Amino acid sequence: MGDEPRTTRIRYISVNGTHPQTIEGEIVQEALVCISVNGMELATIMCTPANLDQLALGFLYNEGIIAGLQDVHHLRVSKASTCVDVWLTDTEFERPSRTIVTSGCGGGVTFDDLSERHEPLAGGQTASPAQLADLMQHMLQGAESYKRARGIHTAVLAAGDQLLLQVEDVGRHNCLDKLSGAALQAGVLTSDHILMSSGRISSEMINKARRLGIPIVCSRTSPTSLSVALAEAWNMTIVAYLRQKRMRVYTHPERILAGVGDLWSEEEVLYE
Repeated sequence: MGDEPRTTRIRYISVNGTHPQTIEGEIVQEALVCISVNGMELATIMCTPANLDQLALGFLYNEGIIAGLQDVHHLRVSKASTCVDVWLTDTEFERPSRTIVTSGCGGGVTFDDLSERHEPLAGGQTASPAQLADLMQHMLQGAESYKRARGIHTAVLAAGDQLLLQVEDVGRHNCLDKLSGAALQAGVLTSDHILMSSGRISSEMINKARRLGIPIVCSRTSPTSLSVALAEAWNMTIVAYLRQKRMRVYTHPERILAGVGDLWSEEEVLYE
């Protein structure tokens, strides 16, 4: 996974019905990181201060500011990991005037107007319930920082049964930006793949997934009403509460139920 998300060792008191115990463990670091473009501050993001190059690149891509690495002339992460300075090949770049604070952890930020309609995705990607359950299990097994310290989200880009990329961050929306940046750096195409996330699927999450061309978005927890409405309009499949073979398919279930036959009834699939 590259530069590992950072943790700090601390001592805490564990109380679980027996005598209190002093435990030495780990907690995840959280910091404010500034992303500047062509010398102008663009956004300040609460995040895990690791893989900041991926975070900045993915954020700029998901916001439509860059179309690929060819639009980036230079990128530098400060020694203190508090700022990422990005210089574009476009010297005439102007900072978007409209900023939307989202429902992300700590308050995400986007410049995108979700009222502007994207074209529906045309991808024919399908996946079986068992396949999605296996991918979720593999994602959780690969969440190294979560296993050590808890308190951190993870996200995976998958193709078929294969996990292509995995990232971790305190912000679930930051995970999608880091995933996008990692894909740009690795030359991995994101379209027509599967997204796995440990966090809630909100409108900004589904918007970032749409930007990446991902038709199947899965989470261990819930979607929001706006994310479901956007996914329905953009021909994207939301699978939530994905735990073992229990899941809820909220939109475009044909991608998940295709070829399943009588093995899974609708009631069994839409089950928490």
